[in-house]
Amino acid sequence: MEKTRVVLADDNLNVLRLLTDYFAETPDIELVKCVSDGALVVDAVRACRPDVLVTDIIMPRRDGFRILEELNGLPEAERPRVIVLTGLSRDDFILRAVKLGASYYMVKPFDVRLLANRIREVAASFEDACVAELPGAHESARADVDEQVTNLFLTIGIPAHIKGYHYLREAVRMVLAEPDVMSRITKELYPGIARKFDTTASKVERAMRHAIDVAWSRGRLDAVNSMYGYKVLSPDDKPTNGEFIALIADKVSVKKSA
Repeated sequence: MEKTRVVLADDNLNVLRLLTDYFAETPDIELVKCVSDGALVVDAVRACRPDVLVTDIIMPRRDGFRILEELNGLPEAERPRVIVLTGLSRDDFILRAVKLGASYYMVKPFDVRLLANRIREVAASFEDACVAELPGAHESARADVDEQVTNLFLTIGIPAHIKGYHYLREAVRMVLAEPDVMSRITKELYPGIARKFDTTASKVERAMRHAIDVAWSRGRLDAVNSMYGYKVLSPDDKPTNGEFIALIADKVSVKKSA
């Protein structure tokens, strides 16, 4: 089994010990280097060539944002995927990390099993271009779609801890897999999501609406419009659940085919 190689950058020794012990028992993930000094992170990446870098934001001598900037200066083949793992949950920090190239942003305290899954997902996305014609490529493609949707939601301002975030992400997956489901949103899409998350269709609908309301109240729409080069979202024209899902699915679909 080929292992996913990981460099961990964190000045919290408890976190380093926790993850060192956990990954020692994880057969498909290899923790190749732990770094507690931010100024040494990029050197560790160059030396170890990891698939994924997991880094905190607050680090001695170099913060996580400076690390991301320095990674962007490396040749593309040498850049790992980056998961930001930090105790800072400020929206502007999340947006800045995503803009600088972070694939995922996790807030401490965290579940080590969830972190391991995120490492697998972003590593699969990293390899997507190389294995597109091989068996199992659909799994990498799904990871890539999840990453695009996650980055879009974070950029728009939908926080990852609310239920509507997860329901909307699942809805986009469903629409990408079967576009016609948009014509059966109340009879099939909401109930399908409800079954997966063990809830009711009405709660799914309300949670999605709440997530969209939160996003529109945060005024992040210019950031999304700038990503596409033209106005796709307007603060004065808040979409319905179905319109929002269709819009995100369409943008992800266009990006996949580009």
